[in-house]
Amino acid sequence: MSSVVQDAQKAGQRVGLKSDKIVINGGKPLRGRIEIRGAKNLATKAMVAALLGDTPSLLKDVPDISDVGVVTGMLNAYGVSVTEIAPGELLLDPSNVLKAHFAEIDALAGSSRIPILFCGPLLHRLGEALIPDLGGCRIGDRPIDFHLDALRAFGAIVDKSYEGIRLTAPNGLKGAQIELPYPSVGATEQVLLTAVRAEGVTELKNAAIEPEIMDLIAILQKMGAIINVEPNRVIFIEGVDSLDGYEHRALFDRNEAASWASAALATEGDIFVGGAKQQELMTFLNIFRKVGGAFDIHEDGIRFYHPGGTLKPVVVETDVHPGFMTDWQQPLIVALTKAEGVSIVHETVYENRFGFTDALIAMGANIVVHKDGLAGYDRRVARREFEQAAVITGPTPLHGADVVVPDLRGGFSHLIAALTAEGRSTISNVGIISRGYEHFIDKLALLGADFIYEG
Repeated sequence: MSSVVQDAQKAGQRVGLKSDKIVINGGKPLRGRIEIRGAKNLATKAMVAALLGDTPSLLKDVPDISDVGVVTGMLNAYGVSVTEIAPGELLLDPSNVLKAHFAEIDALAGSSRIPILFCGPLLHRLGEALIPDLGGCRIGDRPIDFHLDALRAFGAIVDKSYEGIRLTAPNGLKGAQIELPYPSVGATEQVLLTAVRAEGVTELKNAAIEPEIMDLIAILQKMGAIINVEPNRVIFIEGVDSLDGYEHRALFDRNEAASWASAALATEGDIFVGGAKQQELMTFLNIFRKVGGAFDIHEDGIRFYHPGGTLKPVVVETDVHPGFMTDWQQPLIVALTKAEGVSIVHETVYENRFGFTDALIAMGANIVVHKDGLAGYDRRVARREFEQAAVITGPTPLHGADVVVPDLRGGFSHLIAALTAEGRSTISNVGIISRGYEHFIDKLALLGADFIYEG
């Protein structure tokens, strides 16, 4: 086994848990203050962007999560030096970029979908990219066709084999006219990371405009890129010959902030989330208030709490930004089991994101999943072929159970459910949660949760 793979495995162990199982005694409100750092969905992409620079980059507020360990290992494999110069501060030096063996990349990338975003930068730096089969959470098909079609538009040649995907660009990459069938965050990131060094102008239509996308654009502009964001999801990128490194503080993790907010509501608790900002959470805050939660905005964070009284049912439709994020609905559903009446969550982004509700039902929740969605309701988001709907009828008391974590957000939702439930719950496979929630075990302790590890 190479030293690169060993280093990456050590990084994963460092951010993981000593045990992959946690036993929770529920029924105790979470109270206290926690701090959150940079967004998982920005920090890992910013690390990839460092490949494009001719000089080192400095990224601050990097969360100590396993996905960062995976990207660190991959960058190391390509000769990029990644040094933690202070807690949460990474110096990324791409001056010795080199080709990596496919076996190393395959071993390092098995648990992440980040490798596909290496394609553009590697084609610019090395003229080829080798990408293994993609991993990630099992929440529905995540086809990479959008990515590959975009790369072909730039002039890349894509060869698929049993090992994975090999891309080459014998004539270099050229600016392109690209319109995404759906405003995919990943495909938008792919185009940005490829177009900034492509010859000519790229026009991207139907782009994602999430805050993490805007933060990535800010990073690329710091590096020397020329990017104009126009109305109606159109982005123009003028390719440049070279880019420098950057210094940047990552946007806070709004998914983690919303998850702890839902935990406060479900457990009838009071959590101050240090580092959370109002602007990027406005859509979530509206729903949180409609359900009956309360929040106070402070300069250094947001206090989320249950003010007492009865929680109210809501109808939620997930959508791309500025809509209600799909990553927010899973933790919120646990709180909705406490609301008096019928709530409906329309999932329009992923086709299989309600699998986590099986465990909630086993714990006593009244949730019915409609696999073909629900028609007949006033909708802001247009119906999509693959959408599903969950109907939650409450309030229903939850009881302890043995649960196996299926995916990142669903896993955190199971933690919340166990914290609200009467009795003892055993949650297995909790290491998945460390992919996106920094030191979540320590934070549970800070908030007064009653739990123990088991081997």
